[in-house]
Amino acid sequence: MDDQQAALLGPADVRRLAEELDIRPTKKLGQNFVHDPNTVRRIVSSASVTADDVVLEVGPGLGSLTLALLPAAGAVTAVEIDPVLAARLPRTAAEFAPGLADRLTVIEADALRVRAEDFPAAPTALVANLPYNVAVPVVLHLLAELPSLEHGLVMVQAEVADRMSAQPGSRVYGVPSVKAAWYADVRRAGPVPRKVFWPVPNVDSGLVSFRRVEPPSSAPREDVFRVVDAAFAQRRKALRGALSGWAGSAARAEELLRAAGVDPMTRGEQLRVADFARIAELAAADR
Repeated sequence: MDDQQAALLGPADVRRLAEELDIRPTKKLGQNFVHDPNTVRRIVSSASVTADDVVLEVGPGLGSLTLALLPAAGAVTAVEIDPVLAARLPRTAAEFAPGLADRLTVIEADALRVRAEDFPAAPTALVANLPYNVAVPVVLHLLAELPSLEHGLVMVQAEVADRMSAQPGSRVYGVPSVKAAWYADVRRAGPVPRKVFWPVPNVDSGLVSFRRVEPPSSAPREDVFRVVDAAFAQRRKALRGALSGWAGSAARAEELLRAAGVDPMTRGEQLRVADFARIAELAAADR
C-alpha cells in the first residue's frame, strides 16, 4: 500500500469491528453500516471529490465511506455522535490507510448542533450516509451554517431523496424540496441496493447530489421559510386560505399573491422557491 491508497472495509471487517466495539446497530440512531467497497467507491466518484476539497462526513460509523474519501480529498472531517465510534475511527484510519490517516479529523458531536467555528478548516463538500430519521434537518442545518459547502452527495432513504429533489407539481414536492432549493440545485443521483448495508434495512435508499447556488432573493431566509411552512401546513388548501394565518387574513393573502403574480387559488406545490421569496419580499415591503 502506498501513501495514496486505502484498504476498504468488507463484510467481515464491518462485523469484526462491530463485535470488537460491542455494537448492535440501533434503529434510534438510524445505524445501517455499508459493507460493500464498490458502493463507497461509487459514492466518492459521484460526489466529484477532489484534492482541493475539505469533506464533511456525517455519521461515519465504522469508517467504510471515510476510508474511500481519504485518498480523494484534501482533508476529511467526520462528525460522529456516538462516542465509541468516534474514538475508534482514527485507529481504523491508521490501520487501513496509514499514509492518509493524518487527513482525518473526528469531531464527536451532534450534526444538528455543529457550528462553523467547530471545524478546523471550512468544509467544501458534504459526503455522507445519513441516518434516515434526521437526513433533511441535517442537510438544511449544514447548508445554512456552512456557506463554504459548495457541493455534496448524501445517501438517504429513497422517499427522502425523492422529496429533497422534487420539482414543483410533483406530488412529493413540499417543504424539504423548497428549502433545499433555496441553497442548492438538488438532484437524484441513483438508487442504492439494500444488500450493501448491515443490517439490511427494510427501506430502499437513494443518492442525492447538490451544488450550491445563489439564493433567489435578498429577502431574509427566515421570512421566506415562514411563507413556505404556512403554504404546506395545509397543503390541500389553496394559497389564499393556507396563507391567511401568516398574512393576517385571507383577503390580505390574496392581495400579496396577486401582487406576486400568483393565482390565489393555486396550491403551494405549484410554486418555485423564487415565488415564495417574492411573496415574502412584498409582505416585508408593506410593513
